[in-house]
Amino acid sequence: MQMYPATPAGSGAHPDTGKGRIKVAVLALPEVLPLDFGIPFQVLGRNTPGLYEVATCSAGGQPVPAVGGFSVAPDRGLELLAEADTVIIPGYTASREPLQAEVHAALRQAHGRGARMVSICTGAFALAQAGILDGLAATTHWGSAADLAARYPRIAVDENVLFVDNGQVLTSAGVAAGIDLCLHLVRSDWGSAQANLTARSIVSAPRREGTQSQFIEHRPVYGTSDQPRDVAAAMEWAATHLHRPITLAHISAATALSERTLARRFETHAGTTPMKWLAMQRVERAKELLETTAAPIDRIAASVGMGTGANFRTIFKKSTSLTPSQYRHAFNASHGK
Repeated sequence: MQMYPATPAGSGAHPDTGKGRIKVAVLALPEVLPLDFGIPFQVLGRNTPGLYEVATCSAGGQPVPAVGGFSVAPDRGLELLAEADTVIIPGYTASREPLQAEVHAALRQAHGRGARMVSICTGAFALAQAGILDGLAATTHWGSAADLAARYPRIAVDENVLFVDNGQVLTSAGVAAGIDLCLHLVRSDWGSAQANLTARSIVSAPRREGTQSQFIEHRPVYGTSDQPRDVAAAMEWAATHLHRPITLAHISAATALSERTLARRFETHAGTTPMKWLAMQRVERAKELLETTAAPIDRIAASVGMGTGANFRTIFKKSTSLTPSQYRHAFNASHGK
């Protein structure tokens, strides 16, 4: 079932960037979790037209049983892993069982030739069995993290994060974190503007940091599906006033919450402090402006509340490891035209 062909036949490159489509192989292992299995198609396939080519595979190209009493029919056999730029392993409940020898070998070969290796939830156990996570930090669903650490002591397992990016190898926690990680891939490959567009199309929060804790206290939902109304209102107010100098007192006054209550609720529901969240929004907005406009650096700095161009350059490089000019060169589709 080849899903969502990204561009017409014969069109191998994105029309704006000239960058070729990224080939993604989704490996179905026994008792695959349906939601995890569907995430790459929803995020990288259906909602990023022209950017990714997503297909599925299994050992021998055979149907694979899924949790829920049905099977998934893959497009290809394991030879797909030899062609893919990115290999994604969704969660599966048979993750403690030994991998088939051919699957083990195919994963190691894909990693050895430089393919990007990605796991969602318990898919990390497959990467661990293949030795791909040895010596690396990694995560999985918090309910399986202790088992992963006990079985594979060479892995630095962190159960308190949503995802871990080691460059070539990336791992995530459960379903929602798998969405976060796939959006992170889009952001890394194609920039923040595209990632935000994709997030809007799947009705998802545009960005949650990988370091955000998996352990989020559940409270009644009053506003959006992600935060209570007061936290959502604080975020909305701050996001529409990025050009202004904003302090915690300003956000508190705008939302009729005490500073202490505001800070506590942000920590609970957003996984960070209000001011750290605000700093991240300024950088994200700056990225979009660098990607989509030719506005001078000083004007962008002012519009996102970072003051002078010099201050903006310092903050931006600390956050992204790139200067604004380098970032624009890499992600602005009109650059050089």
